Amino acid sequence: MEKVYNSKKIEEKWCKYWVDNKTFSAKVDKNKKPFSVVIPPANVTGSLHIGHALNTTLQDIVMRFKKMQGYNTLWVPGTDHGGIATQNVVEKLLKKEGKTKYDLGREKFLEKMWQWRKDVGNTILDQLKMIGCSLDWDRAIFTMDENYSKTVKKAFVQLFKEGLIYRSKRLINWCFRCGTALSDTEVEYENEKSSLWYIKYPVKDSSHYVVVATTRPETIFGDVAVAVNPMDERYTHLVGKILEVPLINREVRVISDYVVDKSFGTGAVKITPAHDATDSEIAKRNNLETKEVINISGKMINVPNKYIGLSIEEARKETVEDLEKAGFLIKTQEYFHSVGKCYRCSTKIESLMSEQWFLNVKEISKNAIAAVNDGKIVFYPNSWTKPYVSWLENLRDWCLSRQIWWGHRIPVYYCVNEEGNRIACTPIASLGKPEKCPYCGGKNFVQDEDVLDTWFSSALWPISVFDWGEDENNEDLRYFYPTSVLITAHDILYLWVARMVQFGLKFKQEIPFRATFIHGLVRDKYGLKMSKSVGNTINPLEIVEKYGADALRFALAQAAAPGKDIQVSGELFLAARNFSNKIWNASRFIIMNLDGVDNFDENIEPVELVDEWILEELANTFTKVESAYESYNIDTAAREIYDFFWTKYCDWYIEFSKIRIISTDVKVKKQVVLILVHILRSTLQLLSPIMPFVTSEIWQILSKNSKIIAESVFFKPYCSGKNGVNAAIEKVKIIQDIIMKIRALRSEMNISPAVDITALFSVLDDDKEKIARENKNYIKRLAKISSIEFGRDITAPKNSAMTIASGFEIFLPLEGFIDISKEKVRLAKEITIAQQELERTTLKLRDEAFIKKAPKTEIEKIRVRLSDAALKIEKINKNLEFLK
Repeated sequence: MEKVYNSKKIEEKWCKYWVDNKTFSAKVDKNKKPFSVVIPPANVTGSLHIGHALNTTLQDIVMRFKKMQGYNTLWVPGTDHGGIATQNVVEKLLKKEGKTKYDLGREKFLEKMWQWRKDVGNTILDQLKMIGCSLDWDRAIFTMDENYSKTVKKAFVQLFKEGLIYRSKRLINWCFRCGTALSDTEVEYENEKSSLWYIKYPVKDSSHYVVVATTRPETIFGDVAVAVNPMDERYTHLVGKILEVPLINREVRVISDYVVDKSFGTGAVKITPAHDATDSEIAKRNNLETKEVINISGKMINVPNKYIGLSIEEARKETVEDLEKAGFLIKTQEYFHSVGKCYRCSTKIESLMSEQWFLNVKEISKNAIAAVNDGKIVFYPNSWTKPYVSWLENLRDWCLSRQIWWGHRIPVYYCVNEEGNRIACTPIASLGKPEKCPYCGGKNFVQDEDVLDTWFSSALWPISVFDWGEDENNEDLRYFYPTSVLITAHDILYLWVARMVQFGLKFKQEIPFRATFIHGLVRDKYGLKMSKSVGNTINPLEIVEKYGADALRFALAQAAAPGKDIQVSGELFLAARNFSNKIWNASRFIIMNLDGVDNFDENIEPVELVDEWILEELANTFTKVESAYESYNIDTAAREIYDFFWTKYCDWYIEFSKIRIISTDVKVKKQVVLILVHILRSTLQLLSPIMPFVTSEIWQILSKNSKIIAESVFFKPYCSGKNGVNAAIEKVKIIQDIIMKIRALRSEMNISPAVDITALFSVLDDDKEKIARENKNYIKRLAKISSIEFGRDITAPKNSAMTIASGFEIFLPLEGFIDISKEKVRLAKEITIAQQELERTTLKLRDEAFIKKAPKTEIEKIRVRLSDAALKIEKINKNLEFLK
């Protein structure tokens, strides 16, 4: 076994082994219970980012654990065509050549898209192999594969024929940059600084006016009413009155609607239904007309001549100036409000009237809600159940069509005449181009130009990966569907998770997955969102190169509290690498002491109290870790294993065992080595889902001395010891407390670790005295004590230090070990430094400006420093008392 753990060499070895040997390939096996998971398909646009690393690590941990339990595990890999995002990438490449997609035309542009996908589309899948993902690579799927397209077309046609898909001119979200409609869930909101303009709307045939506050003065030309809340007494007398819209003198009525916020501006708002979702709903309730003043190019239309063709920003500037000149503008006020932006390119979204394809979601939403309320799908953590249900309860019909070229083209055909012009005939939804129109008998057709929302095809992912479009009842679907769990971040709960439930129930009459494990997003150590512009992103591949894949995986697992965003930093990955090294070094120590031990499968027999203790601790750890894995508390599992291996096994049991390892009695040595190996093997199995590389390597090295085989690390862990019987644990706590208290006292009194000193134990408890006497060899070795004297009511010797530990007053005579006068001077300096730190941190925490601006993590660090300084002062004063 090499002295230093070479993560790169070992990871490359095991990556190749797992792929070449198809270790994680799965086929239908009716003798085994299936456990299937479909990966959230990453866009073909990118490389592995830290969010992907977190998500796939958590999935891989679950899959490896289930494989150890004996399930027939299947984890399906794949990539998504990405729609808008991917088209944007290729359009940017064309722009560098001085071209646009229109220069190529649709067919040539799509050829370029497919070539780009061929060149880079599998990049992220190759990177997933690097971090050890146990995917069935033979089943890799792309959302525009031929079979996948069959599923998409089949689903669309079925929904169309049932009347659930319809075409209508309605208010939609429009991205000017991407040149397409977006669904509500594809709009992200950010708070931005803007202005609130207060504008006078004259009351007809009166000297009075109503002041309206708006953030959109340029849409004044589309106003069809002014609305107030019916409970607002300021305006009750004006409801029904006629107002004149400034600059155009259009007559509009004052209406009342409960949705109007009395506290916003003046409590009176202008209603522009063609360019605001709330206004559109108010207009429907009050039978108001719709006037469009902005087109899909972001230019003004249906407005006075001077504004026609202006951009939104230009029109806003001109309108405000004209309102001011005409005496309609009362004041302008700074205002912060939420602005909708495209989730792909961050361009501001405009609400526009547009003819699009929509899906009626009322019925499928009810079914998706019932599946969760009835317990058929369980959320981990359960706190995400309510947001899921609430979103579906308030969901509007889904805008399906996108005005781009890359994606699943909508399978709707229109009849055309010989000249290619569309004729008035009912559109036909079909899996392929129709041969003959069932309505007019025509044989000439054109297909709809639009493509489907990427999330439509993504919503079919759990059934598409099992070829539902080809055969609705094939063997894979019957065996692996519904899948066992979906593991994903909370940011796509609505975009994707809810949609899959809707479609799974619609097309398979079954839920797509039995559980949903929702994890958080990855943020930097200050809790800030990672962004290239801020410069706080973390490249997981660089982490792998620097610290190793196991370190990346363990760090992310340890930080991933279910449902909560996690904060990561270089220190986290460094600590995880140190853990990898600790595992390697501890294993190496044990393997170096295997002489005379050639069969690890012999029954182990605890001989001493510490043997019973470590086996009890192992049993307890096994129970806690298995429970944590089962409930998707991966962070808990990681911390429990870390604490057990590093603290209990390495820091304590290995140190306890060294007394017997150096024994000349072969039988004594063999007994303790068998226990050491048993604990190591069990821990490797518990840890292997999280850190598969280092555990597999050590397991294989151990296998040379046993009948076990390398891959059996994935089998069900074994463990001896009576779980729940913690008698040895309570006894060893006494020994540990004594050792730790003596070590702390030695450190505080500056006694060299190389020096063995005498300890006097003044007994306060007979039972604890018995335990300490029986295990004094461990106390002496680990606390560096040359001899222990037990007694009752021992008087403190002159120049001695004292501590209290588990039923004893322990005295350490210091005469001859330290220079008392020098030690007093040293402690005086130490207390001065500690007092200065106490003053600094106290002042910092009293600084209101610092508390207001500093990240919470930084404030917490200051508080810890304050607490540490206070504790240090207390201990030094105590030690000075000893030396008086």
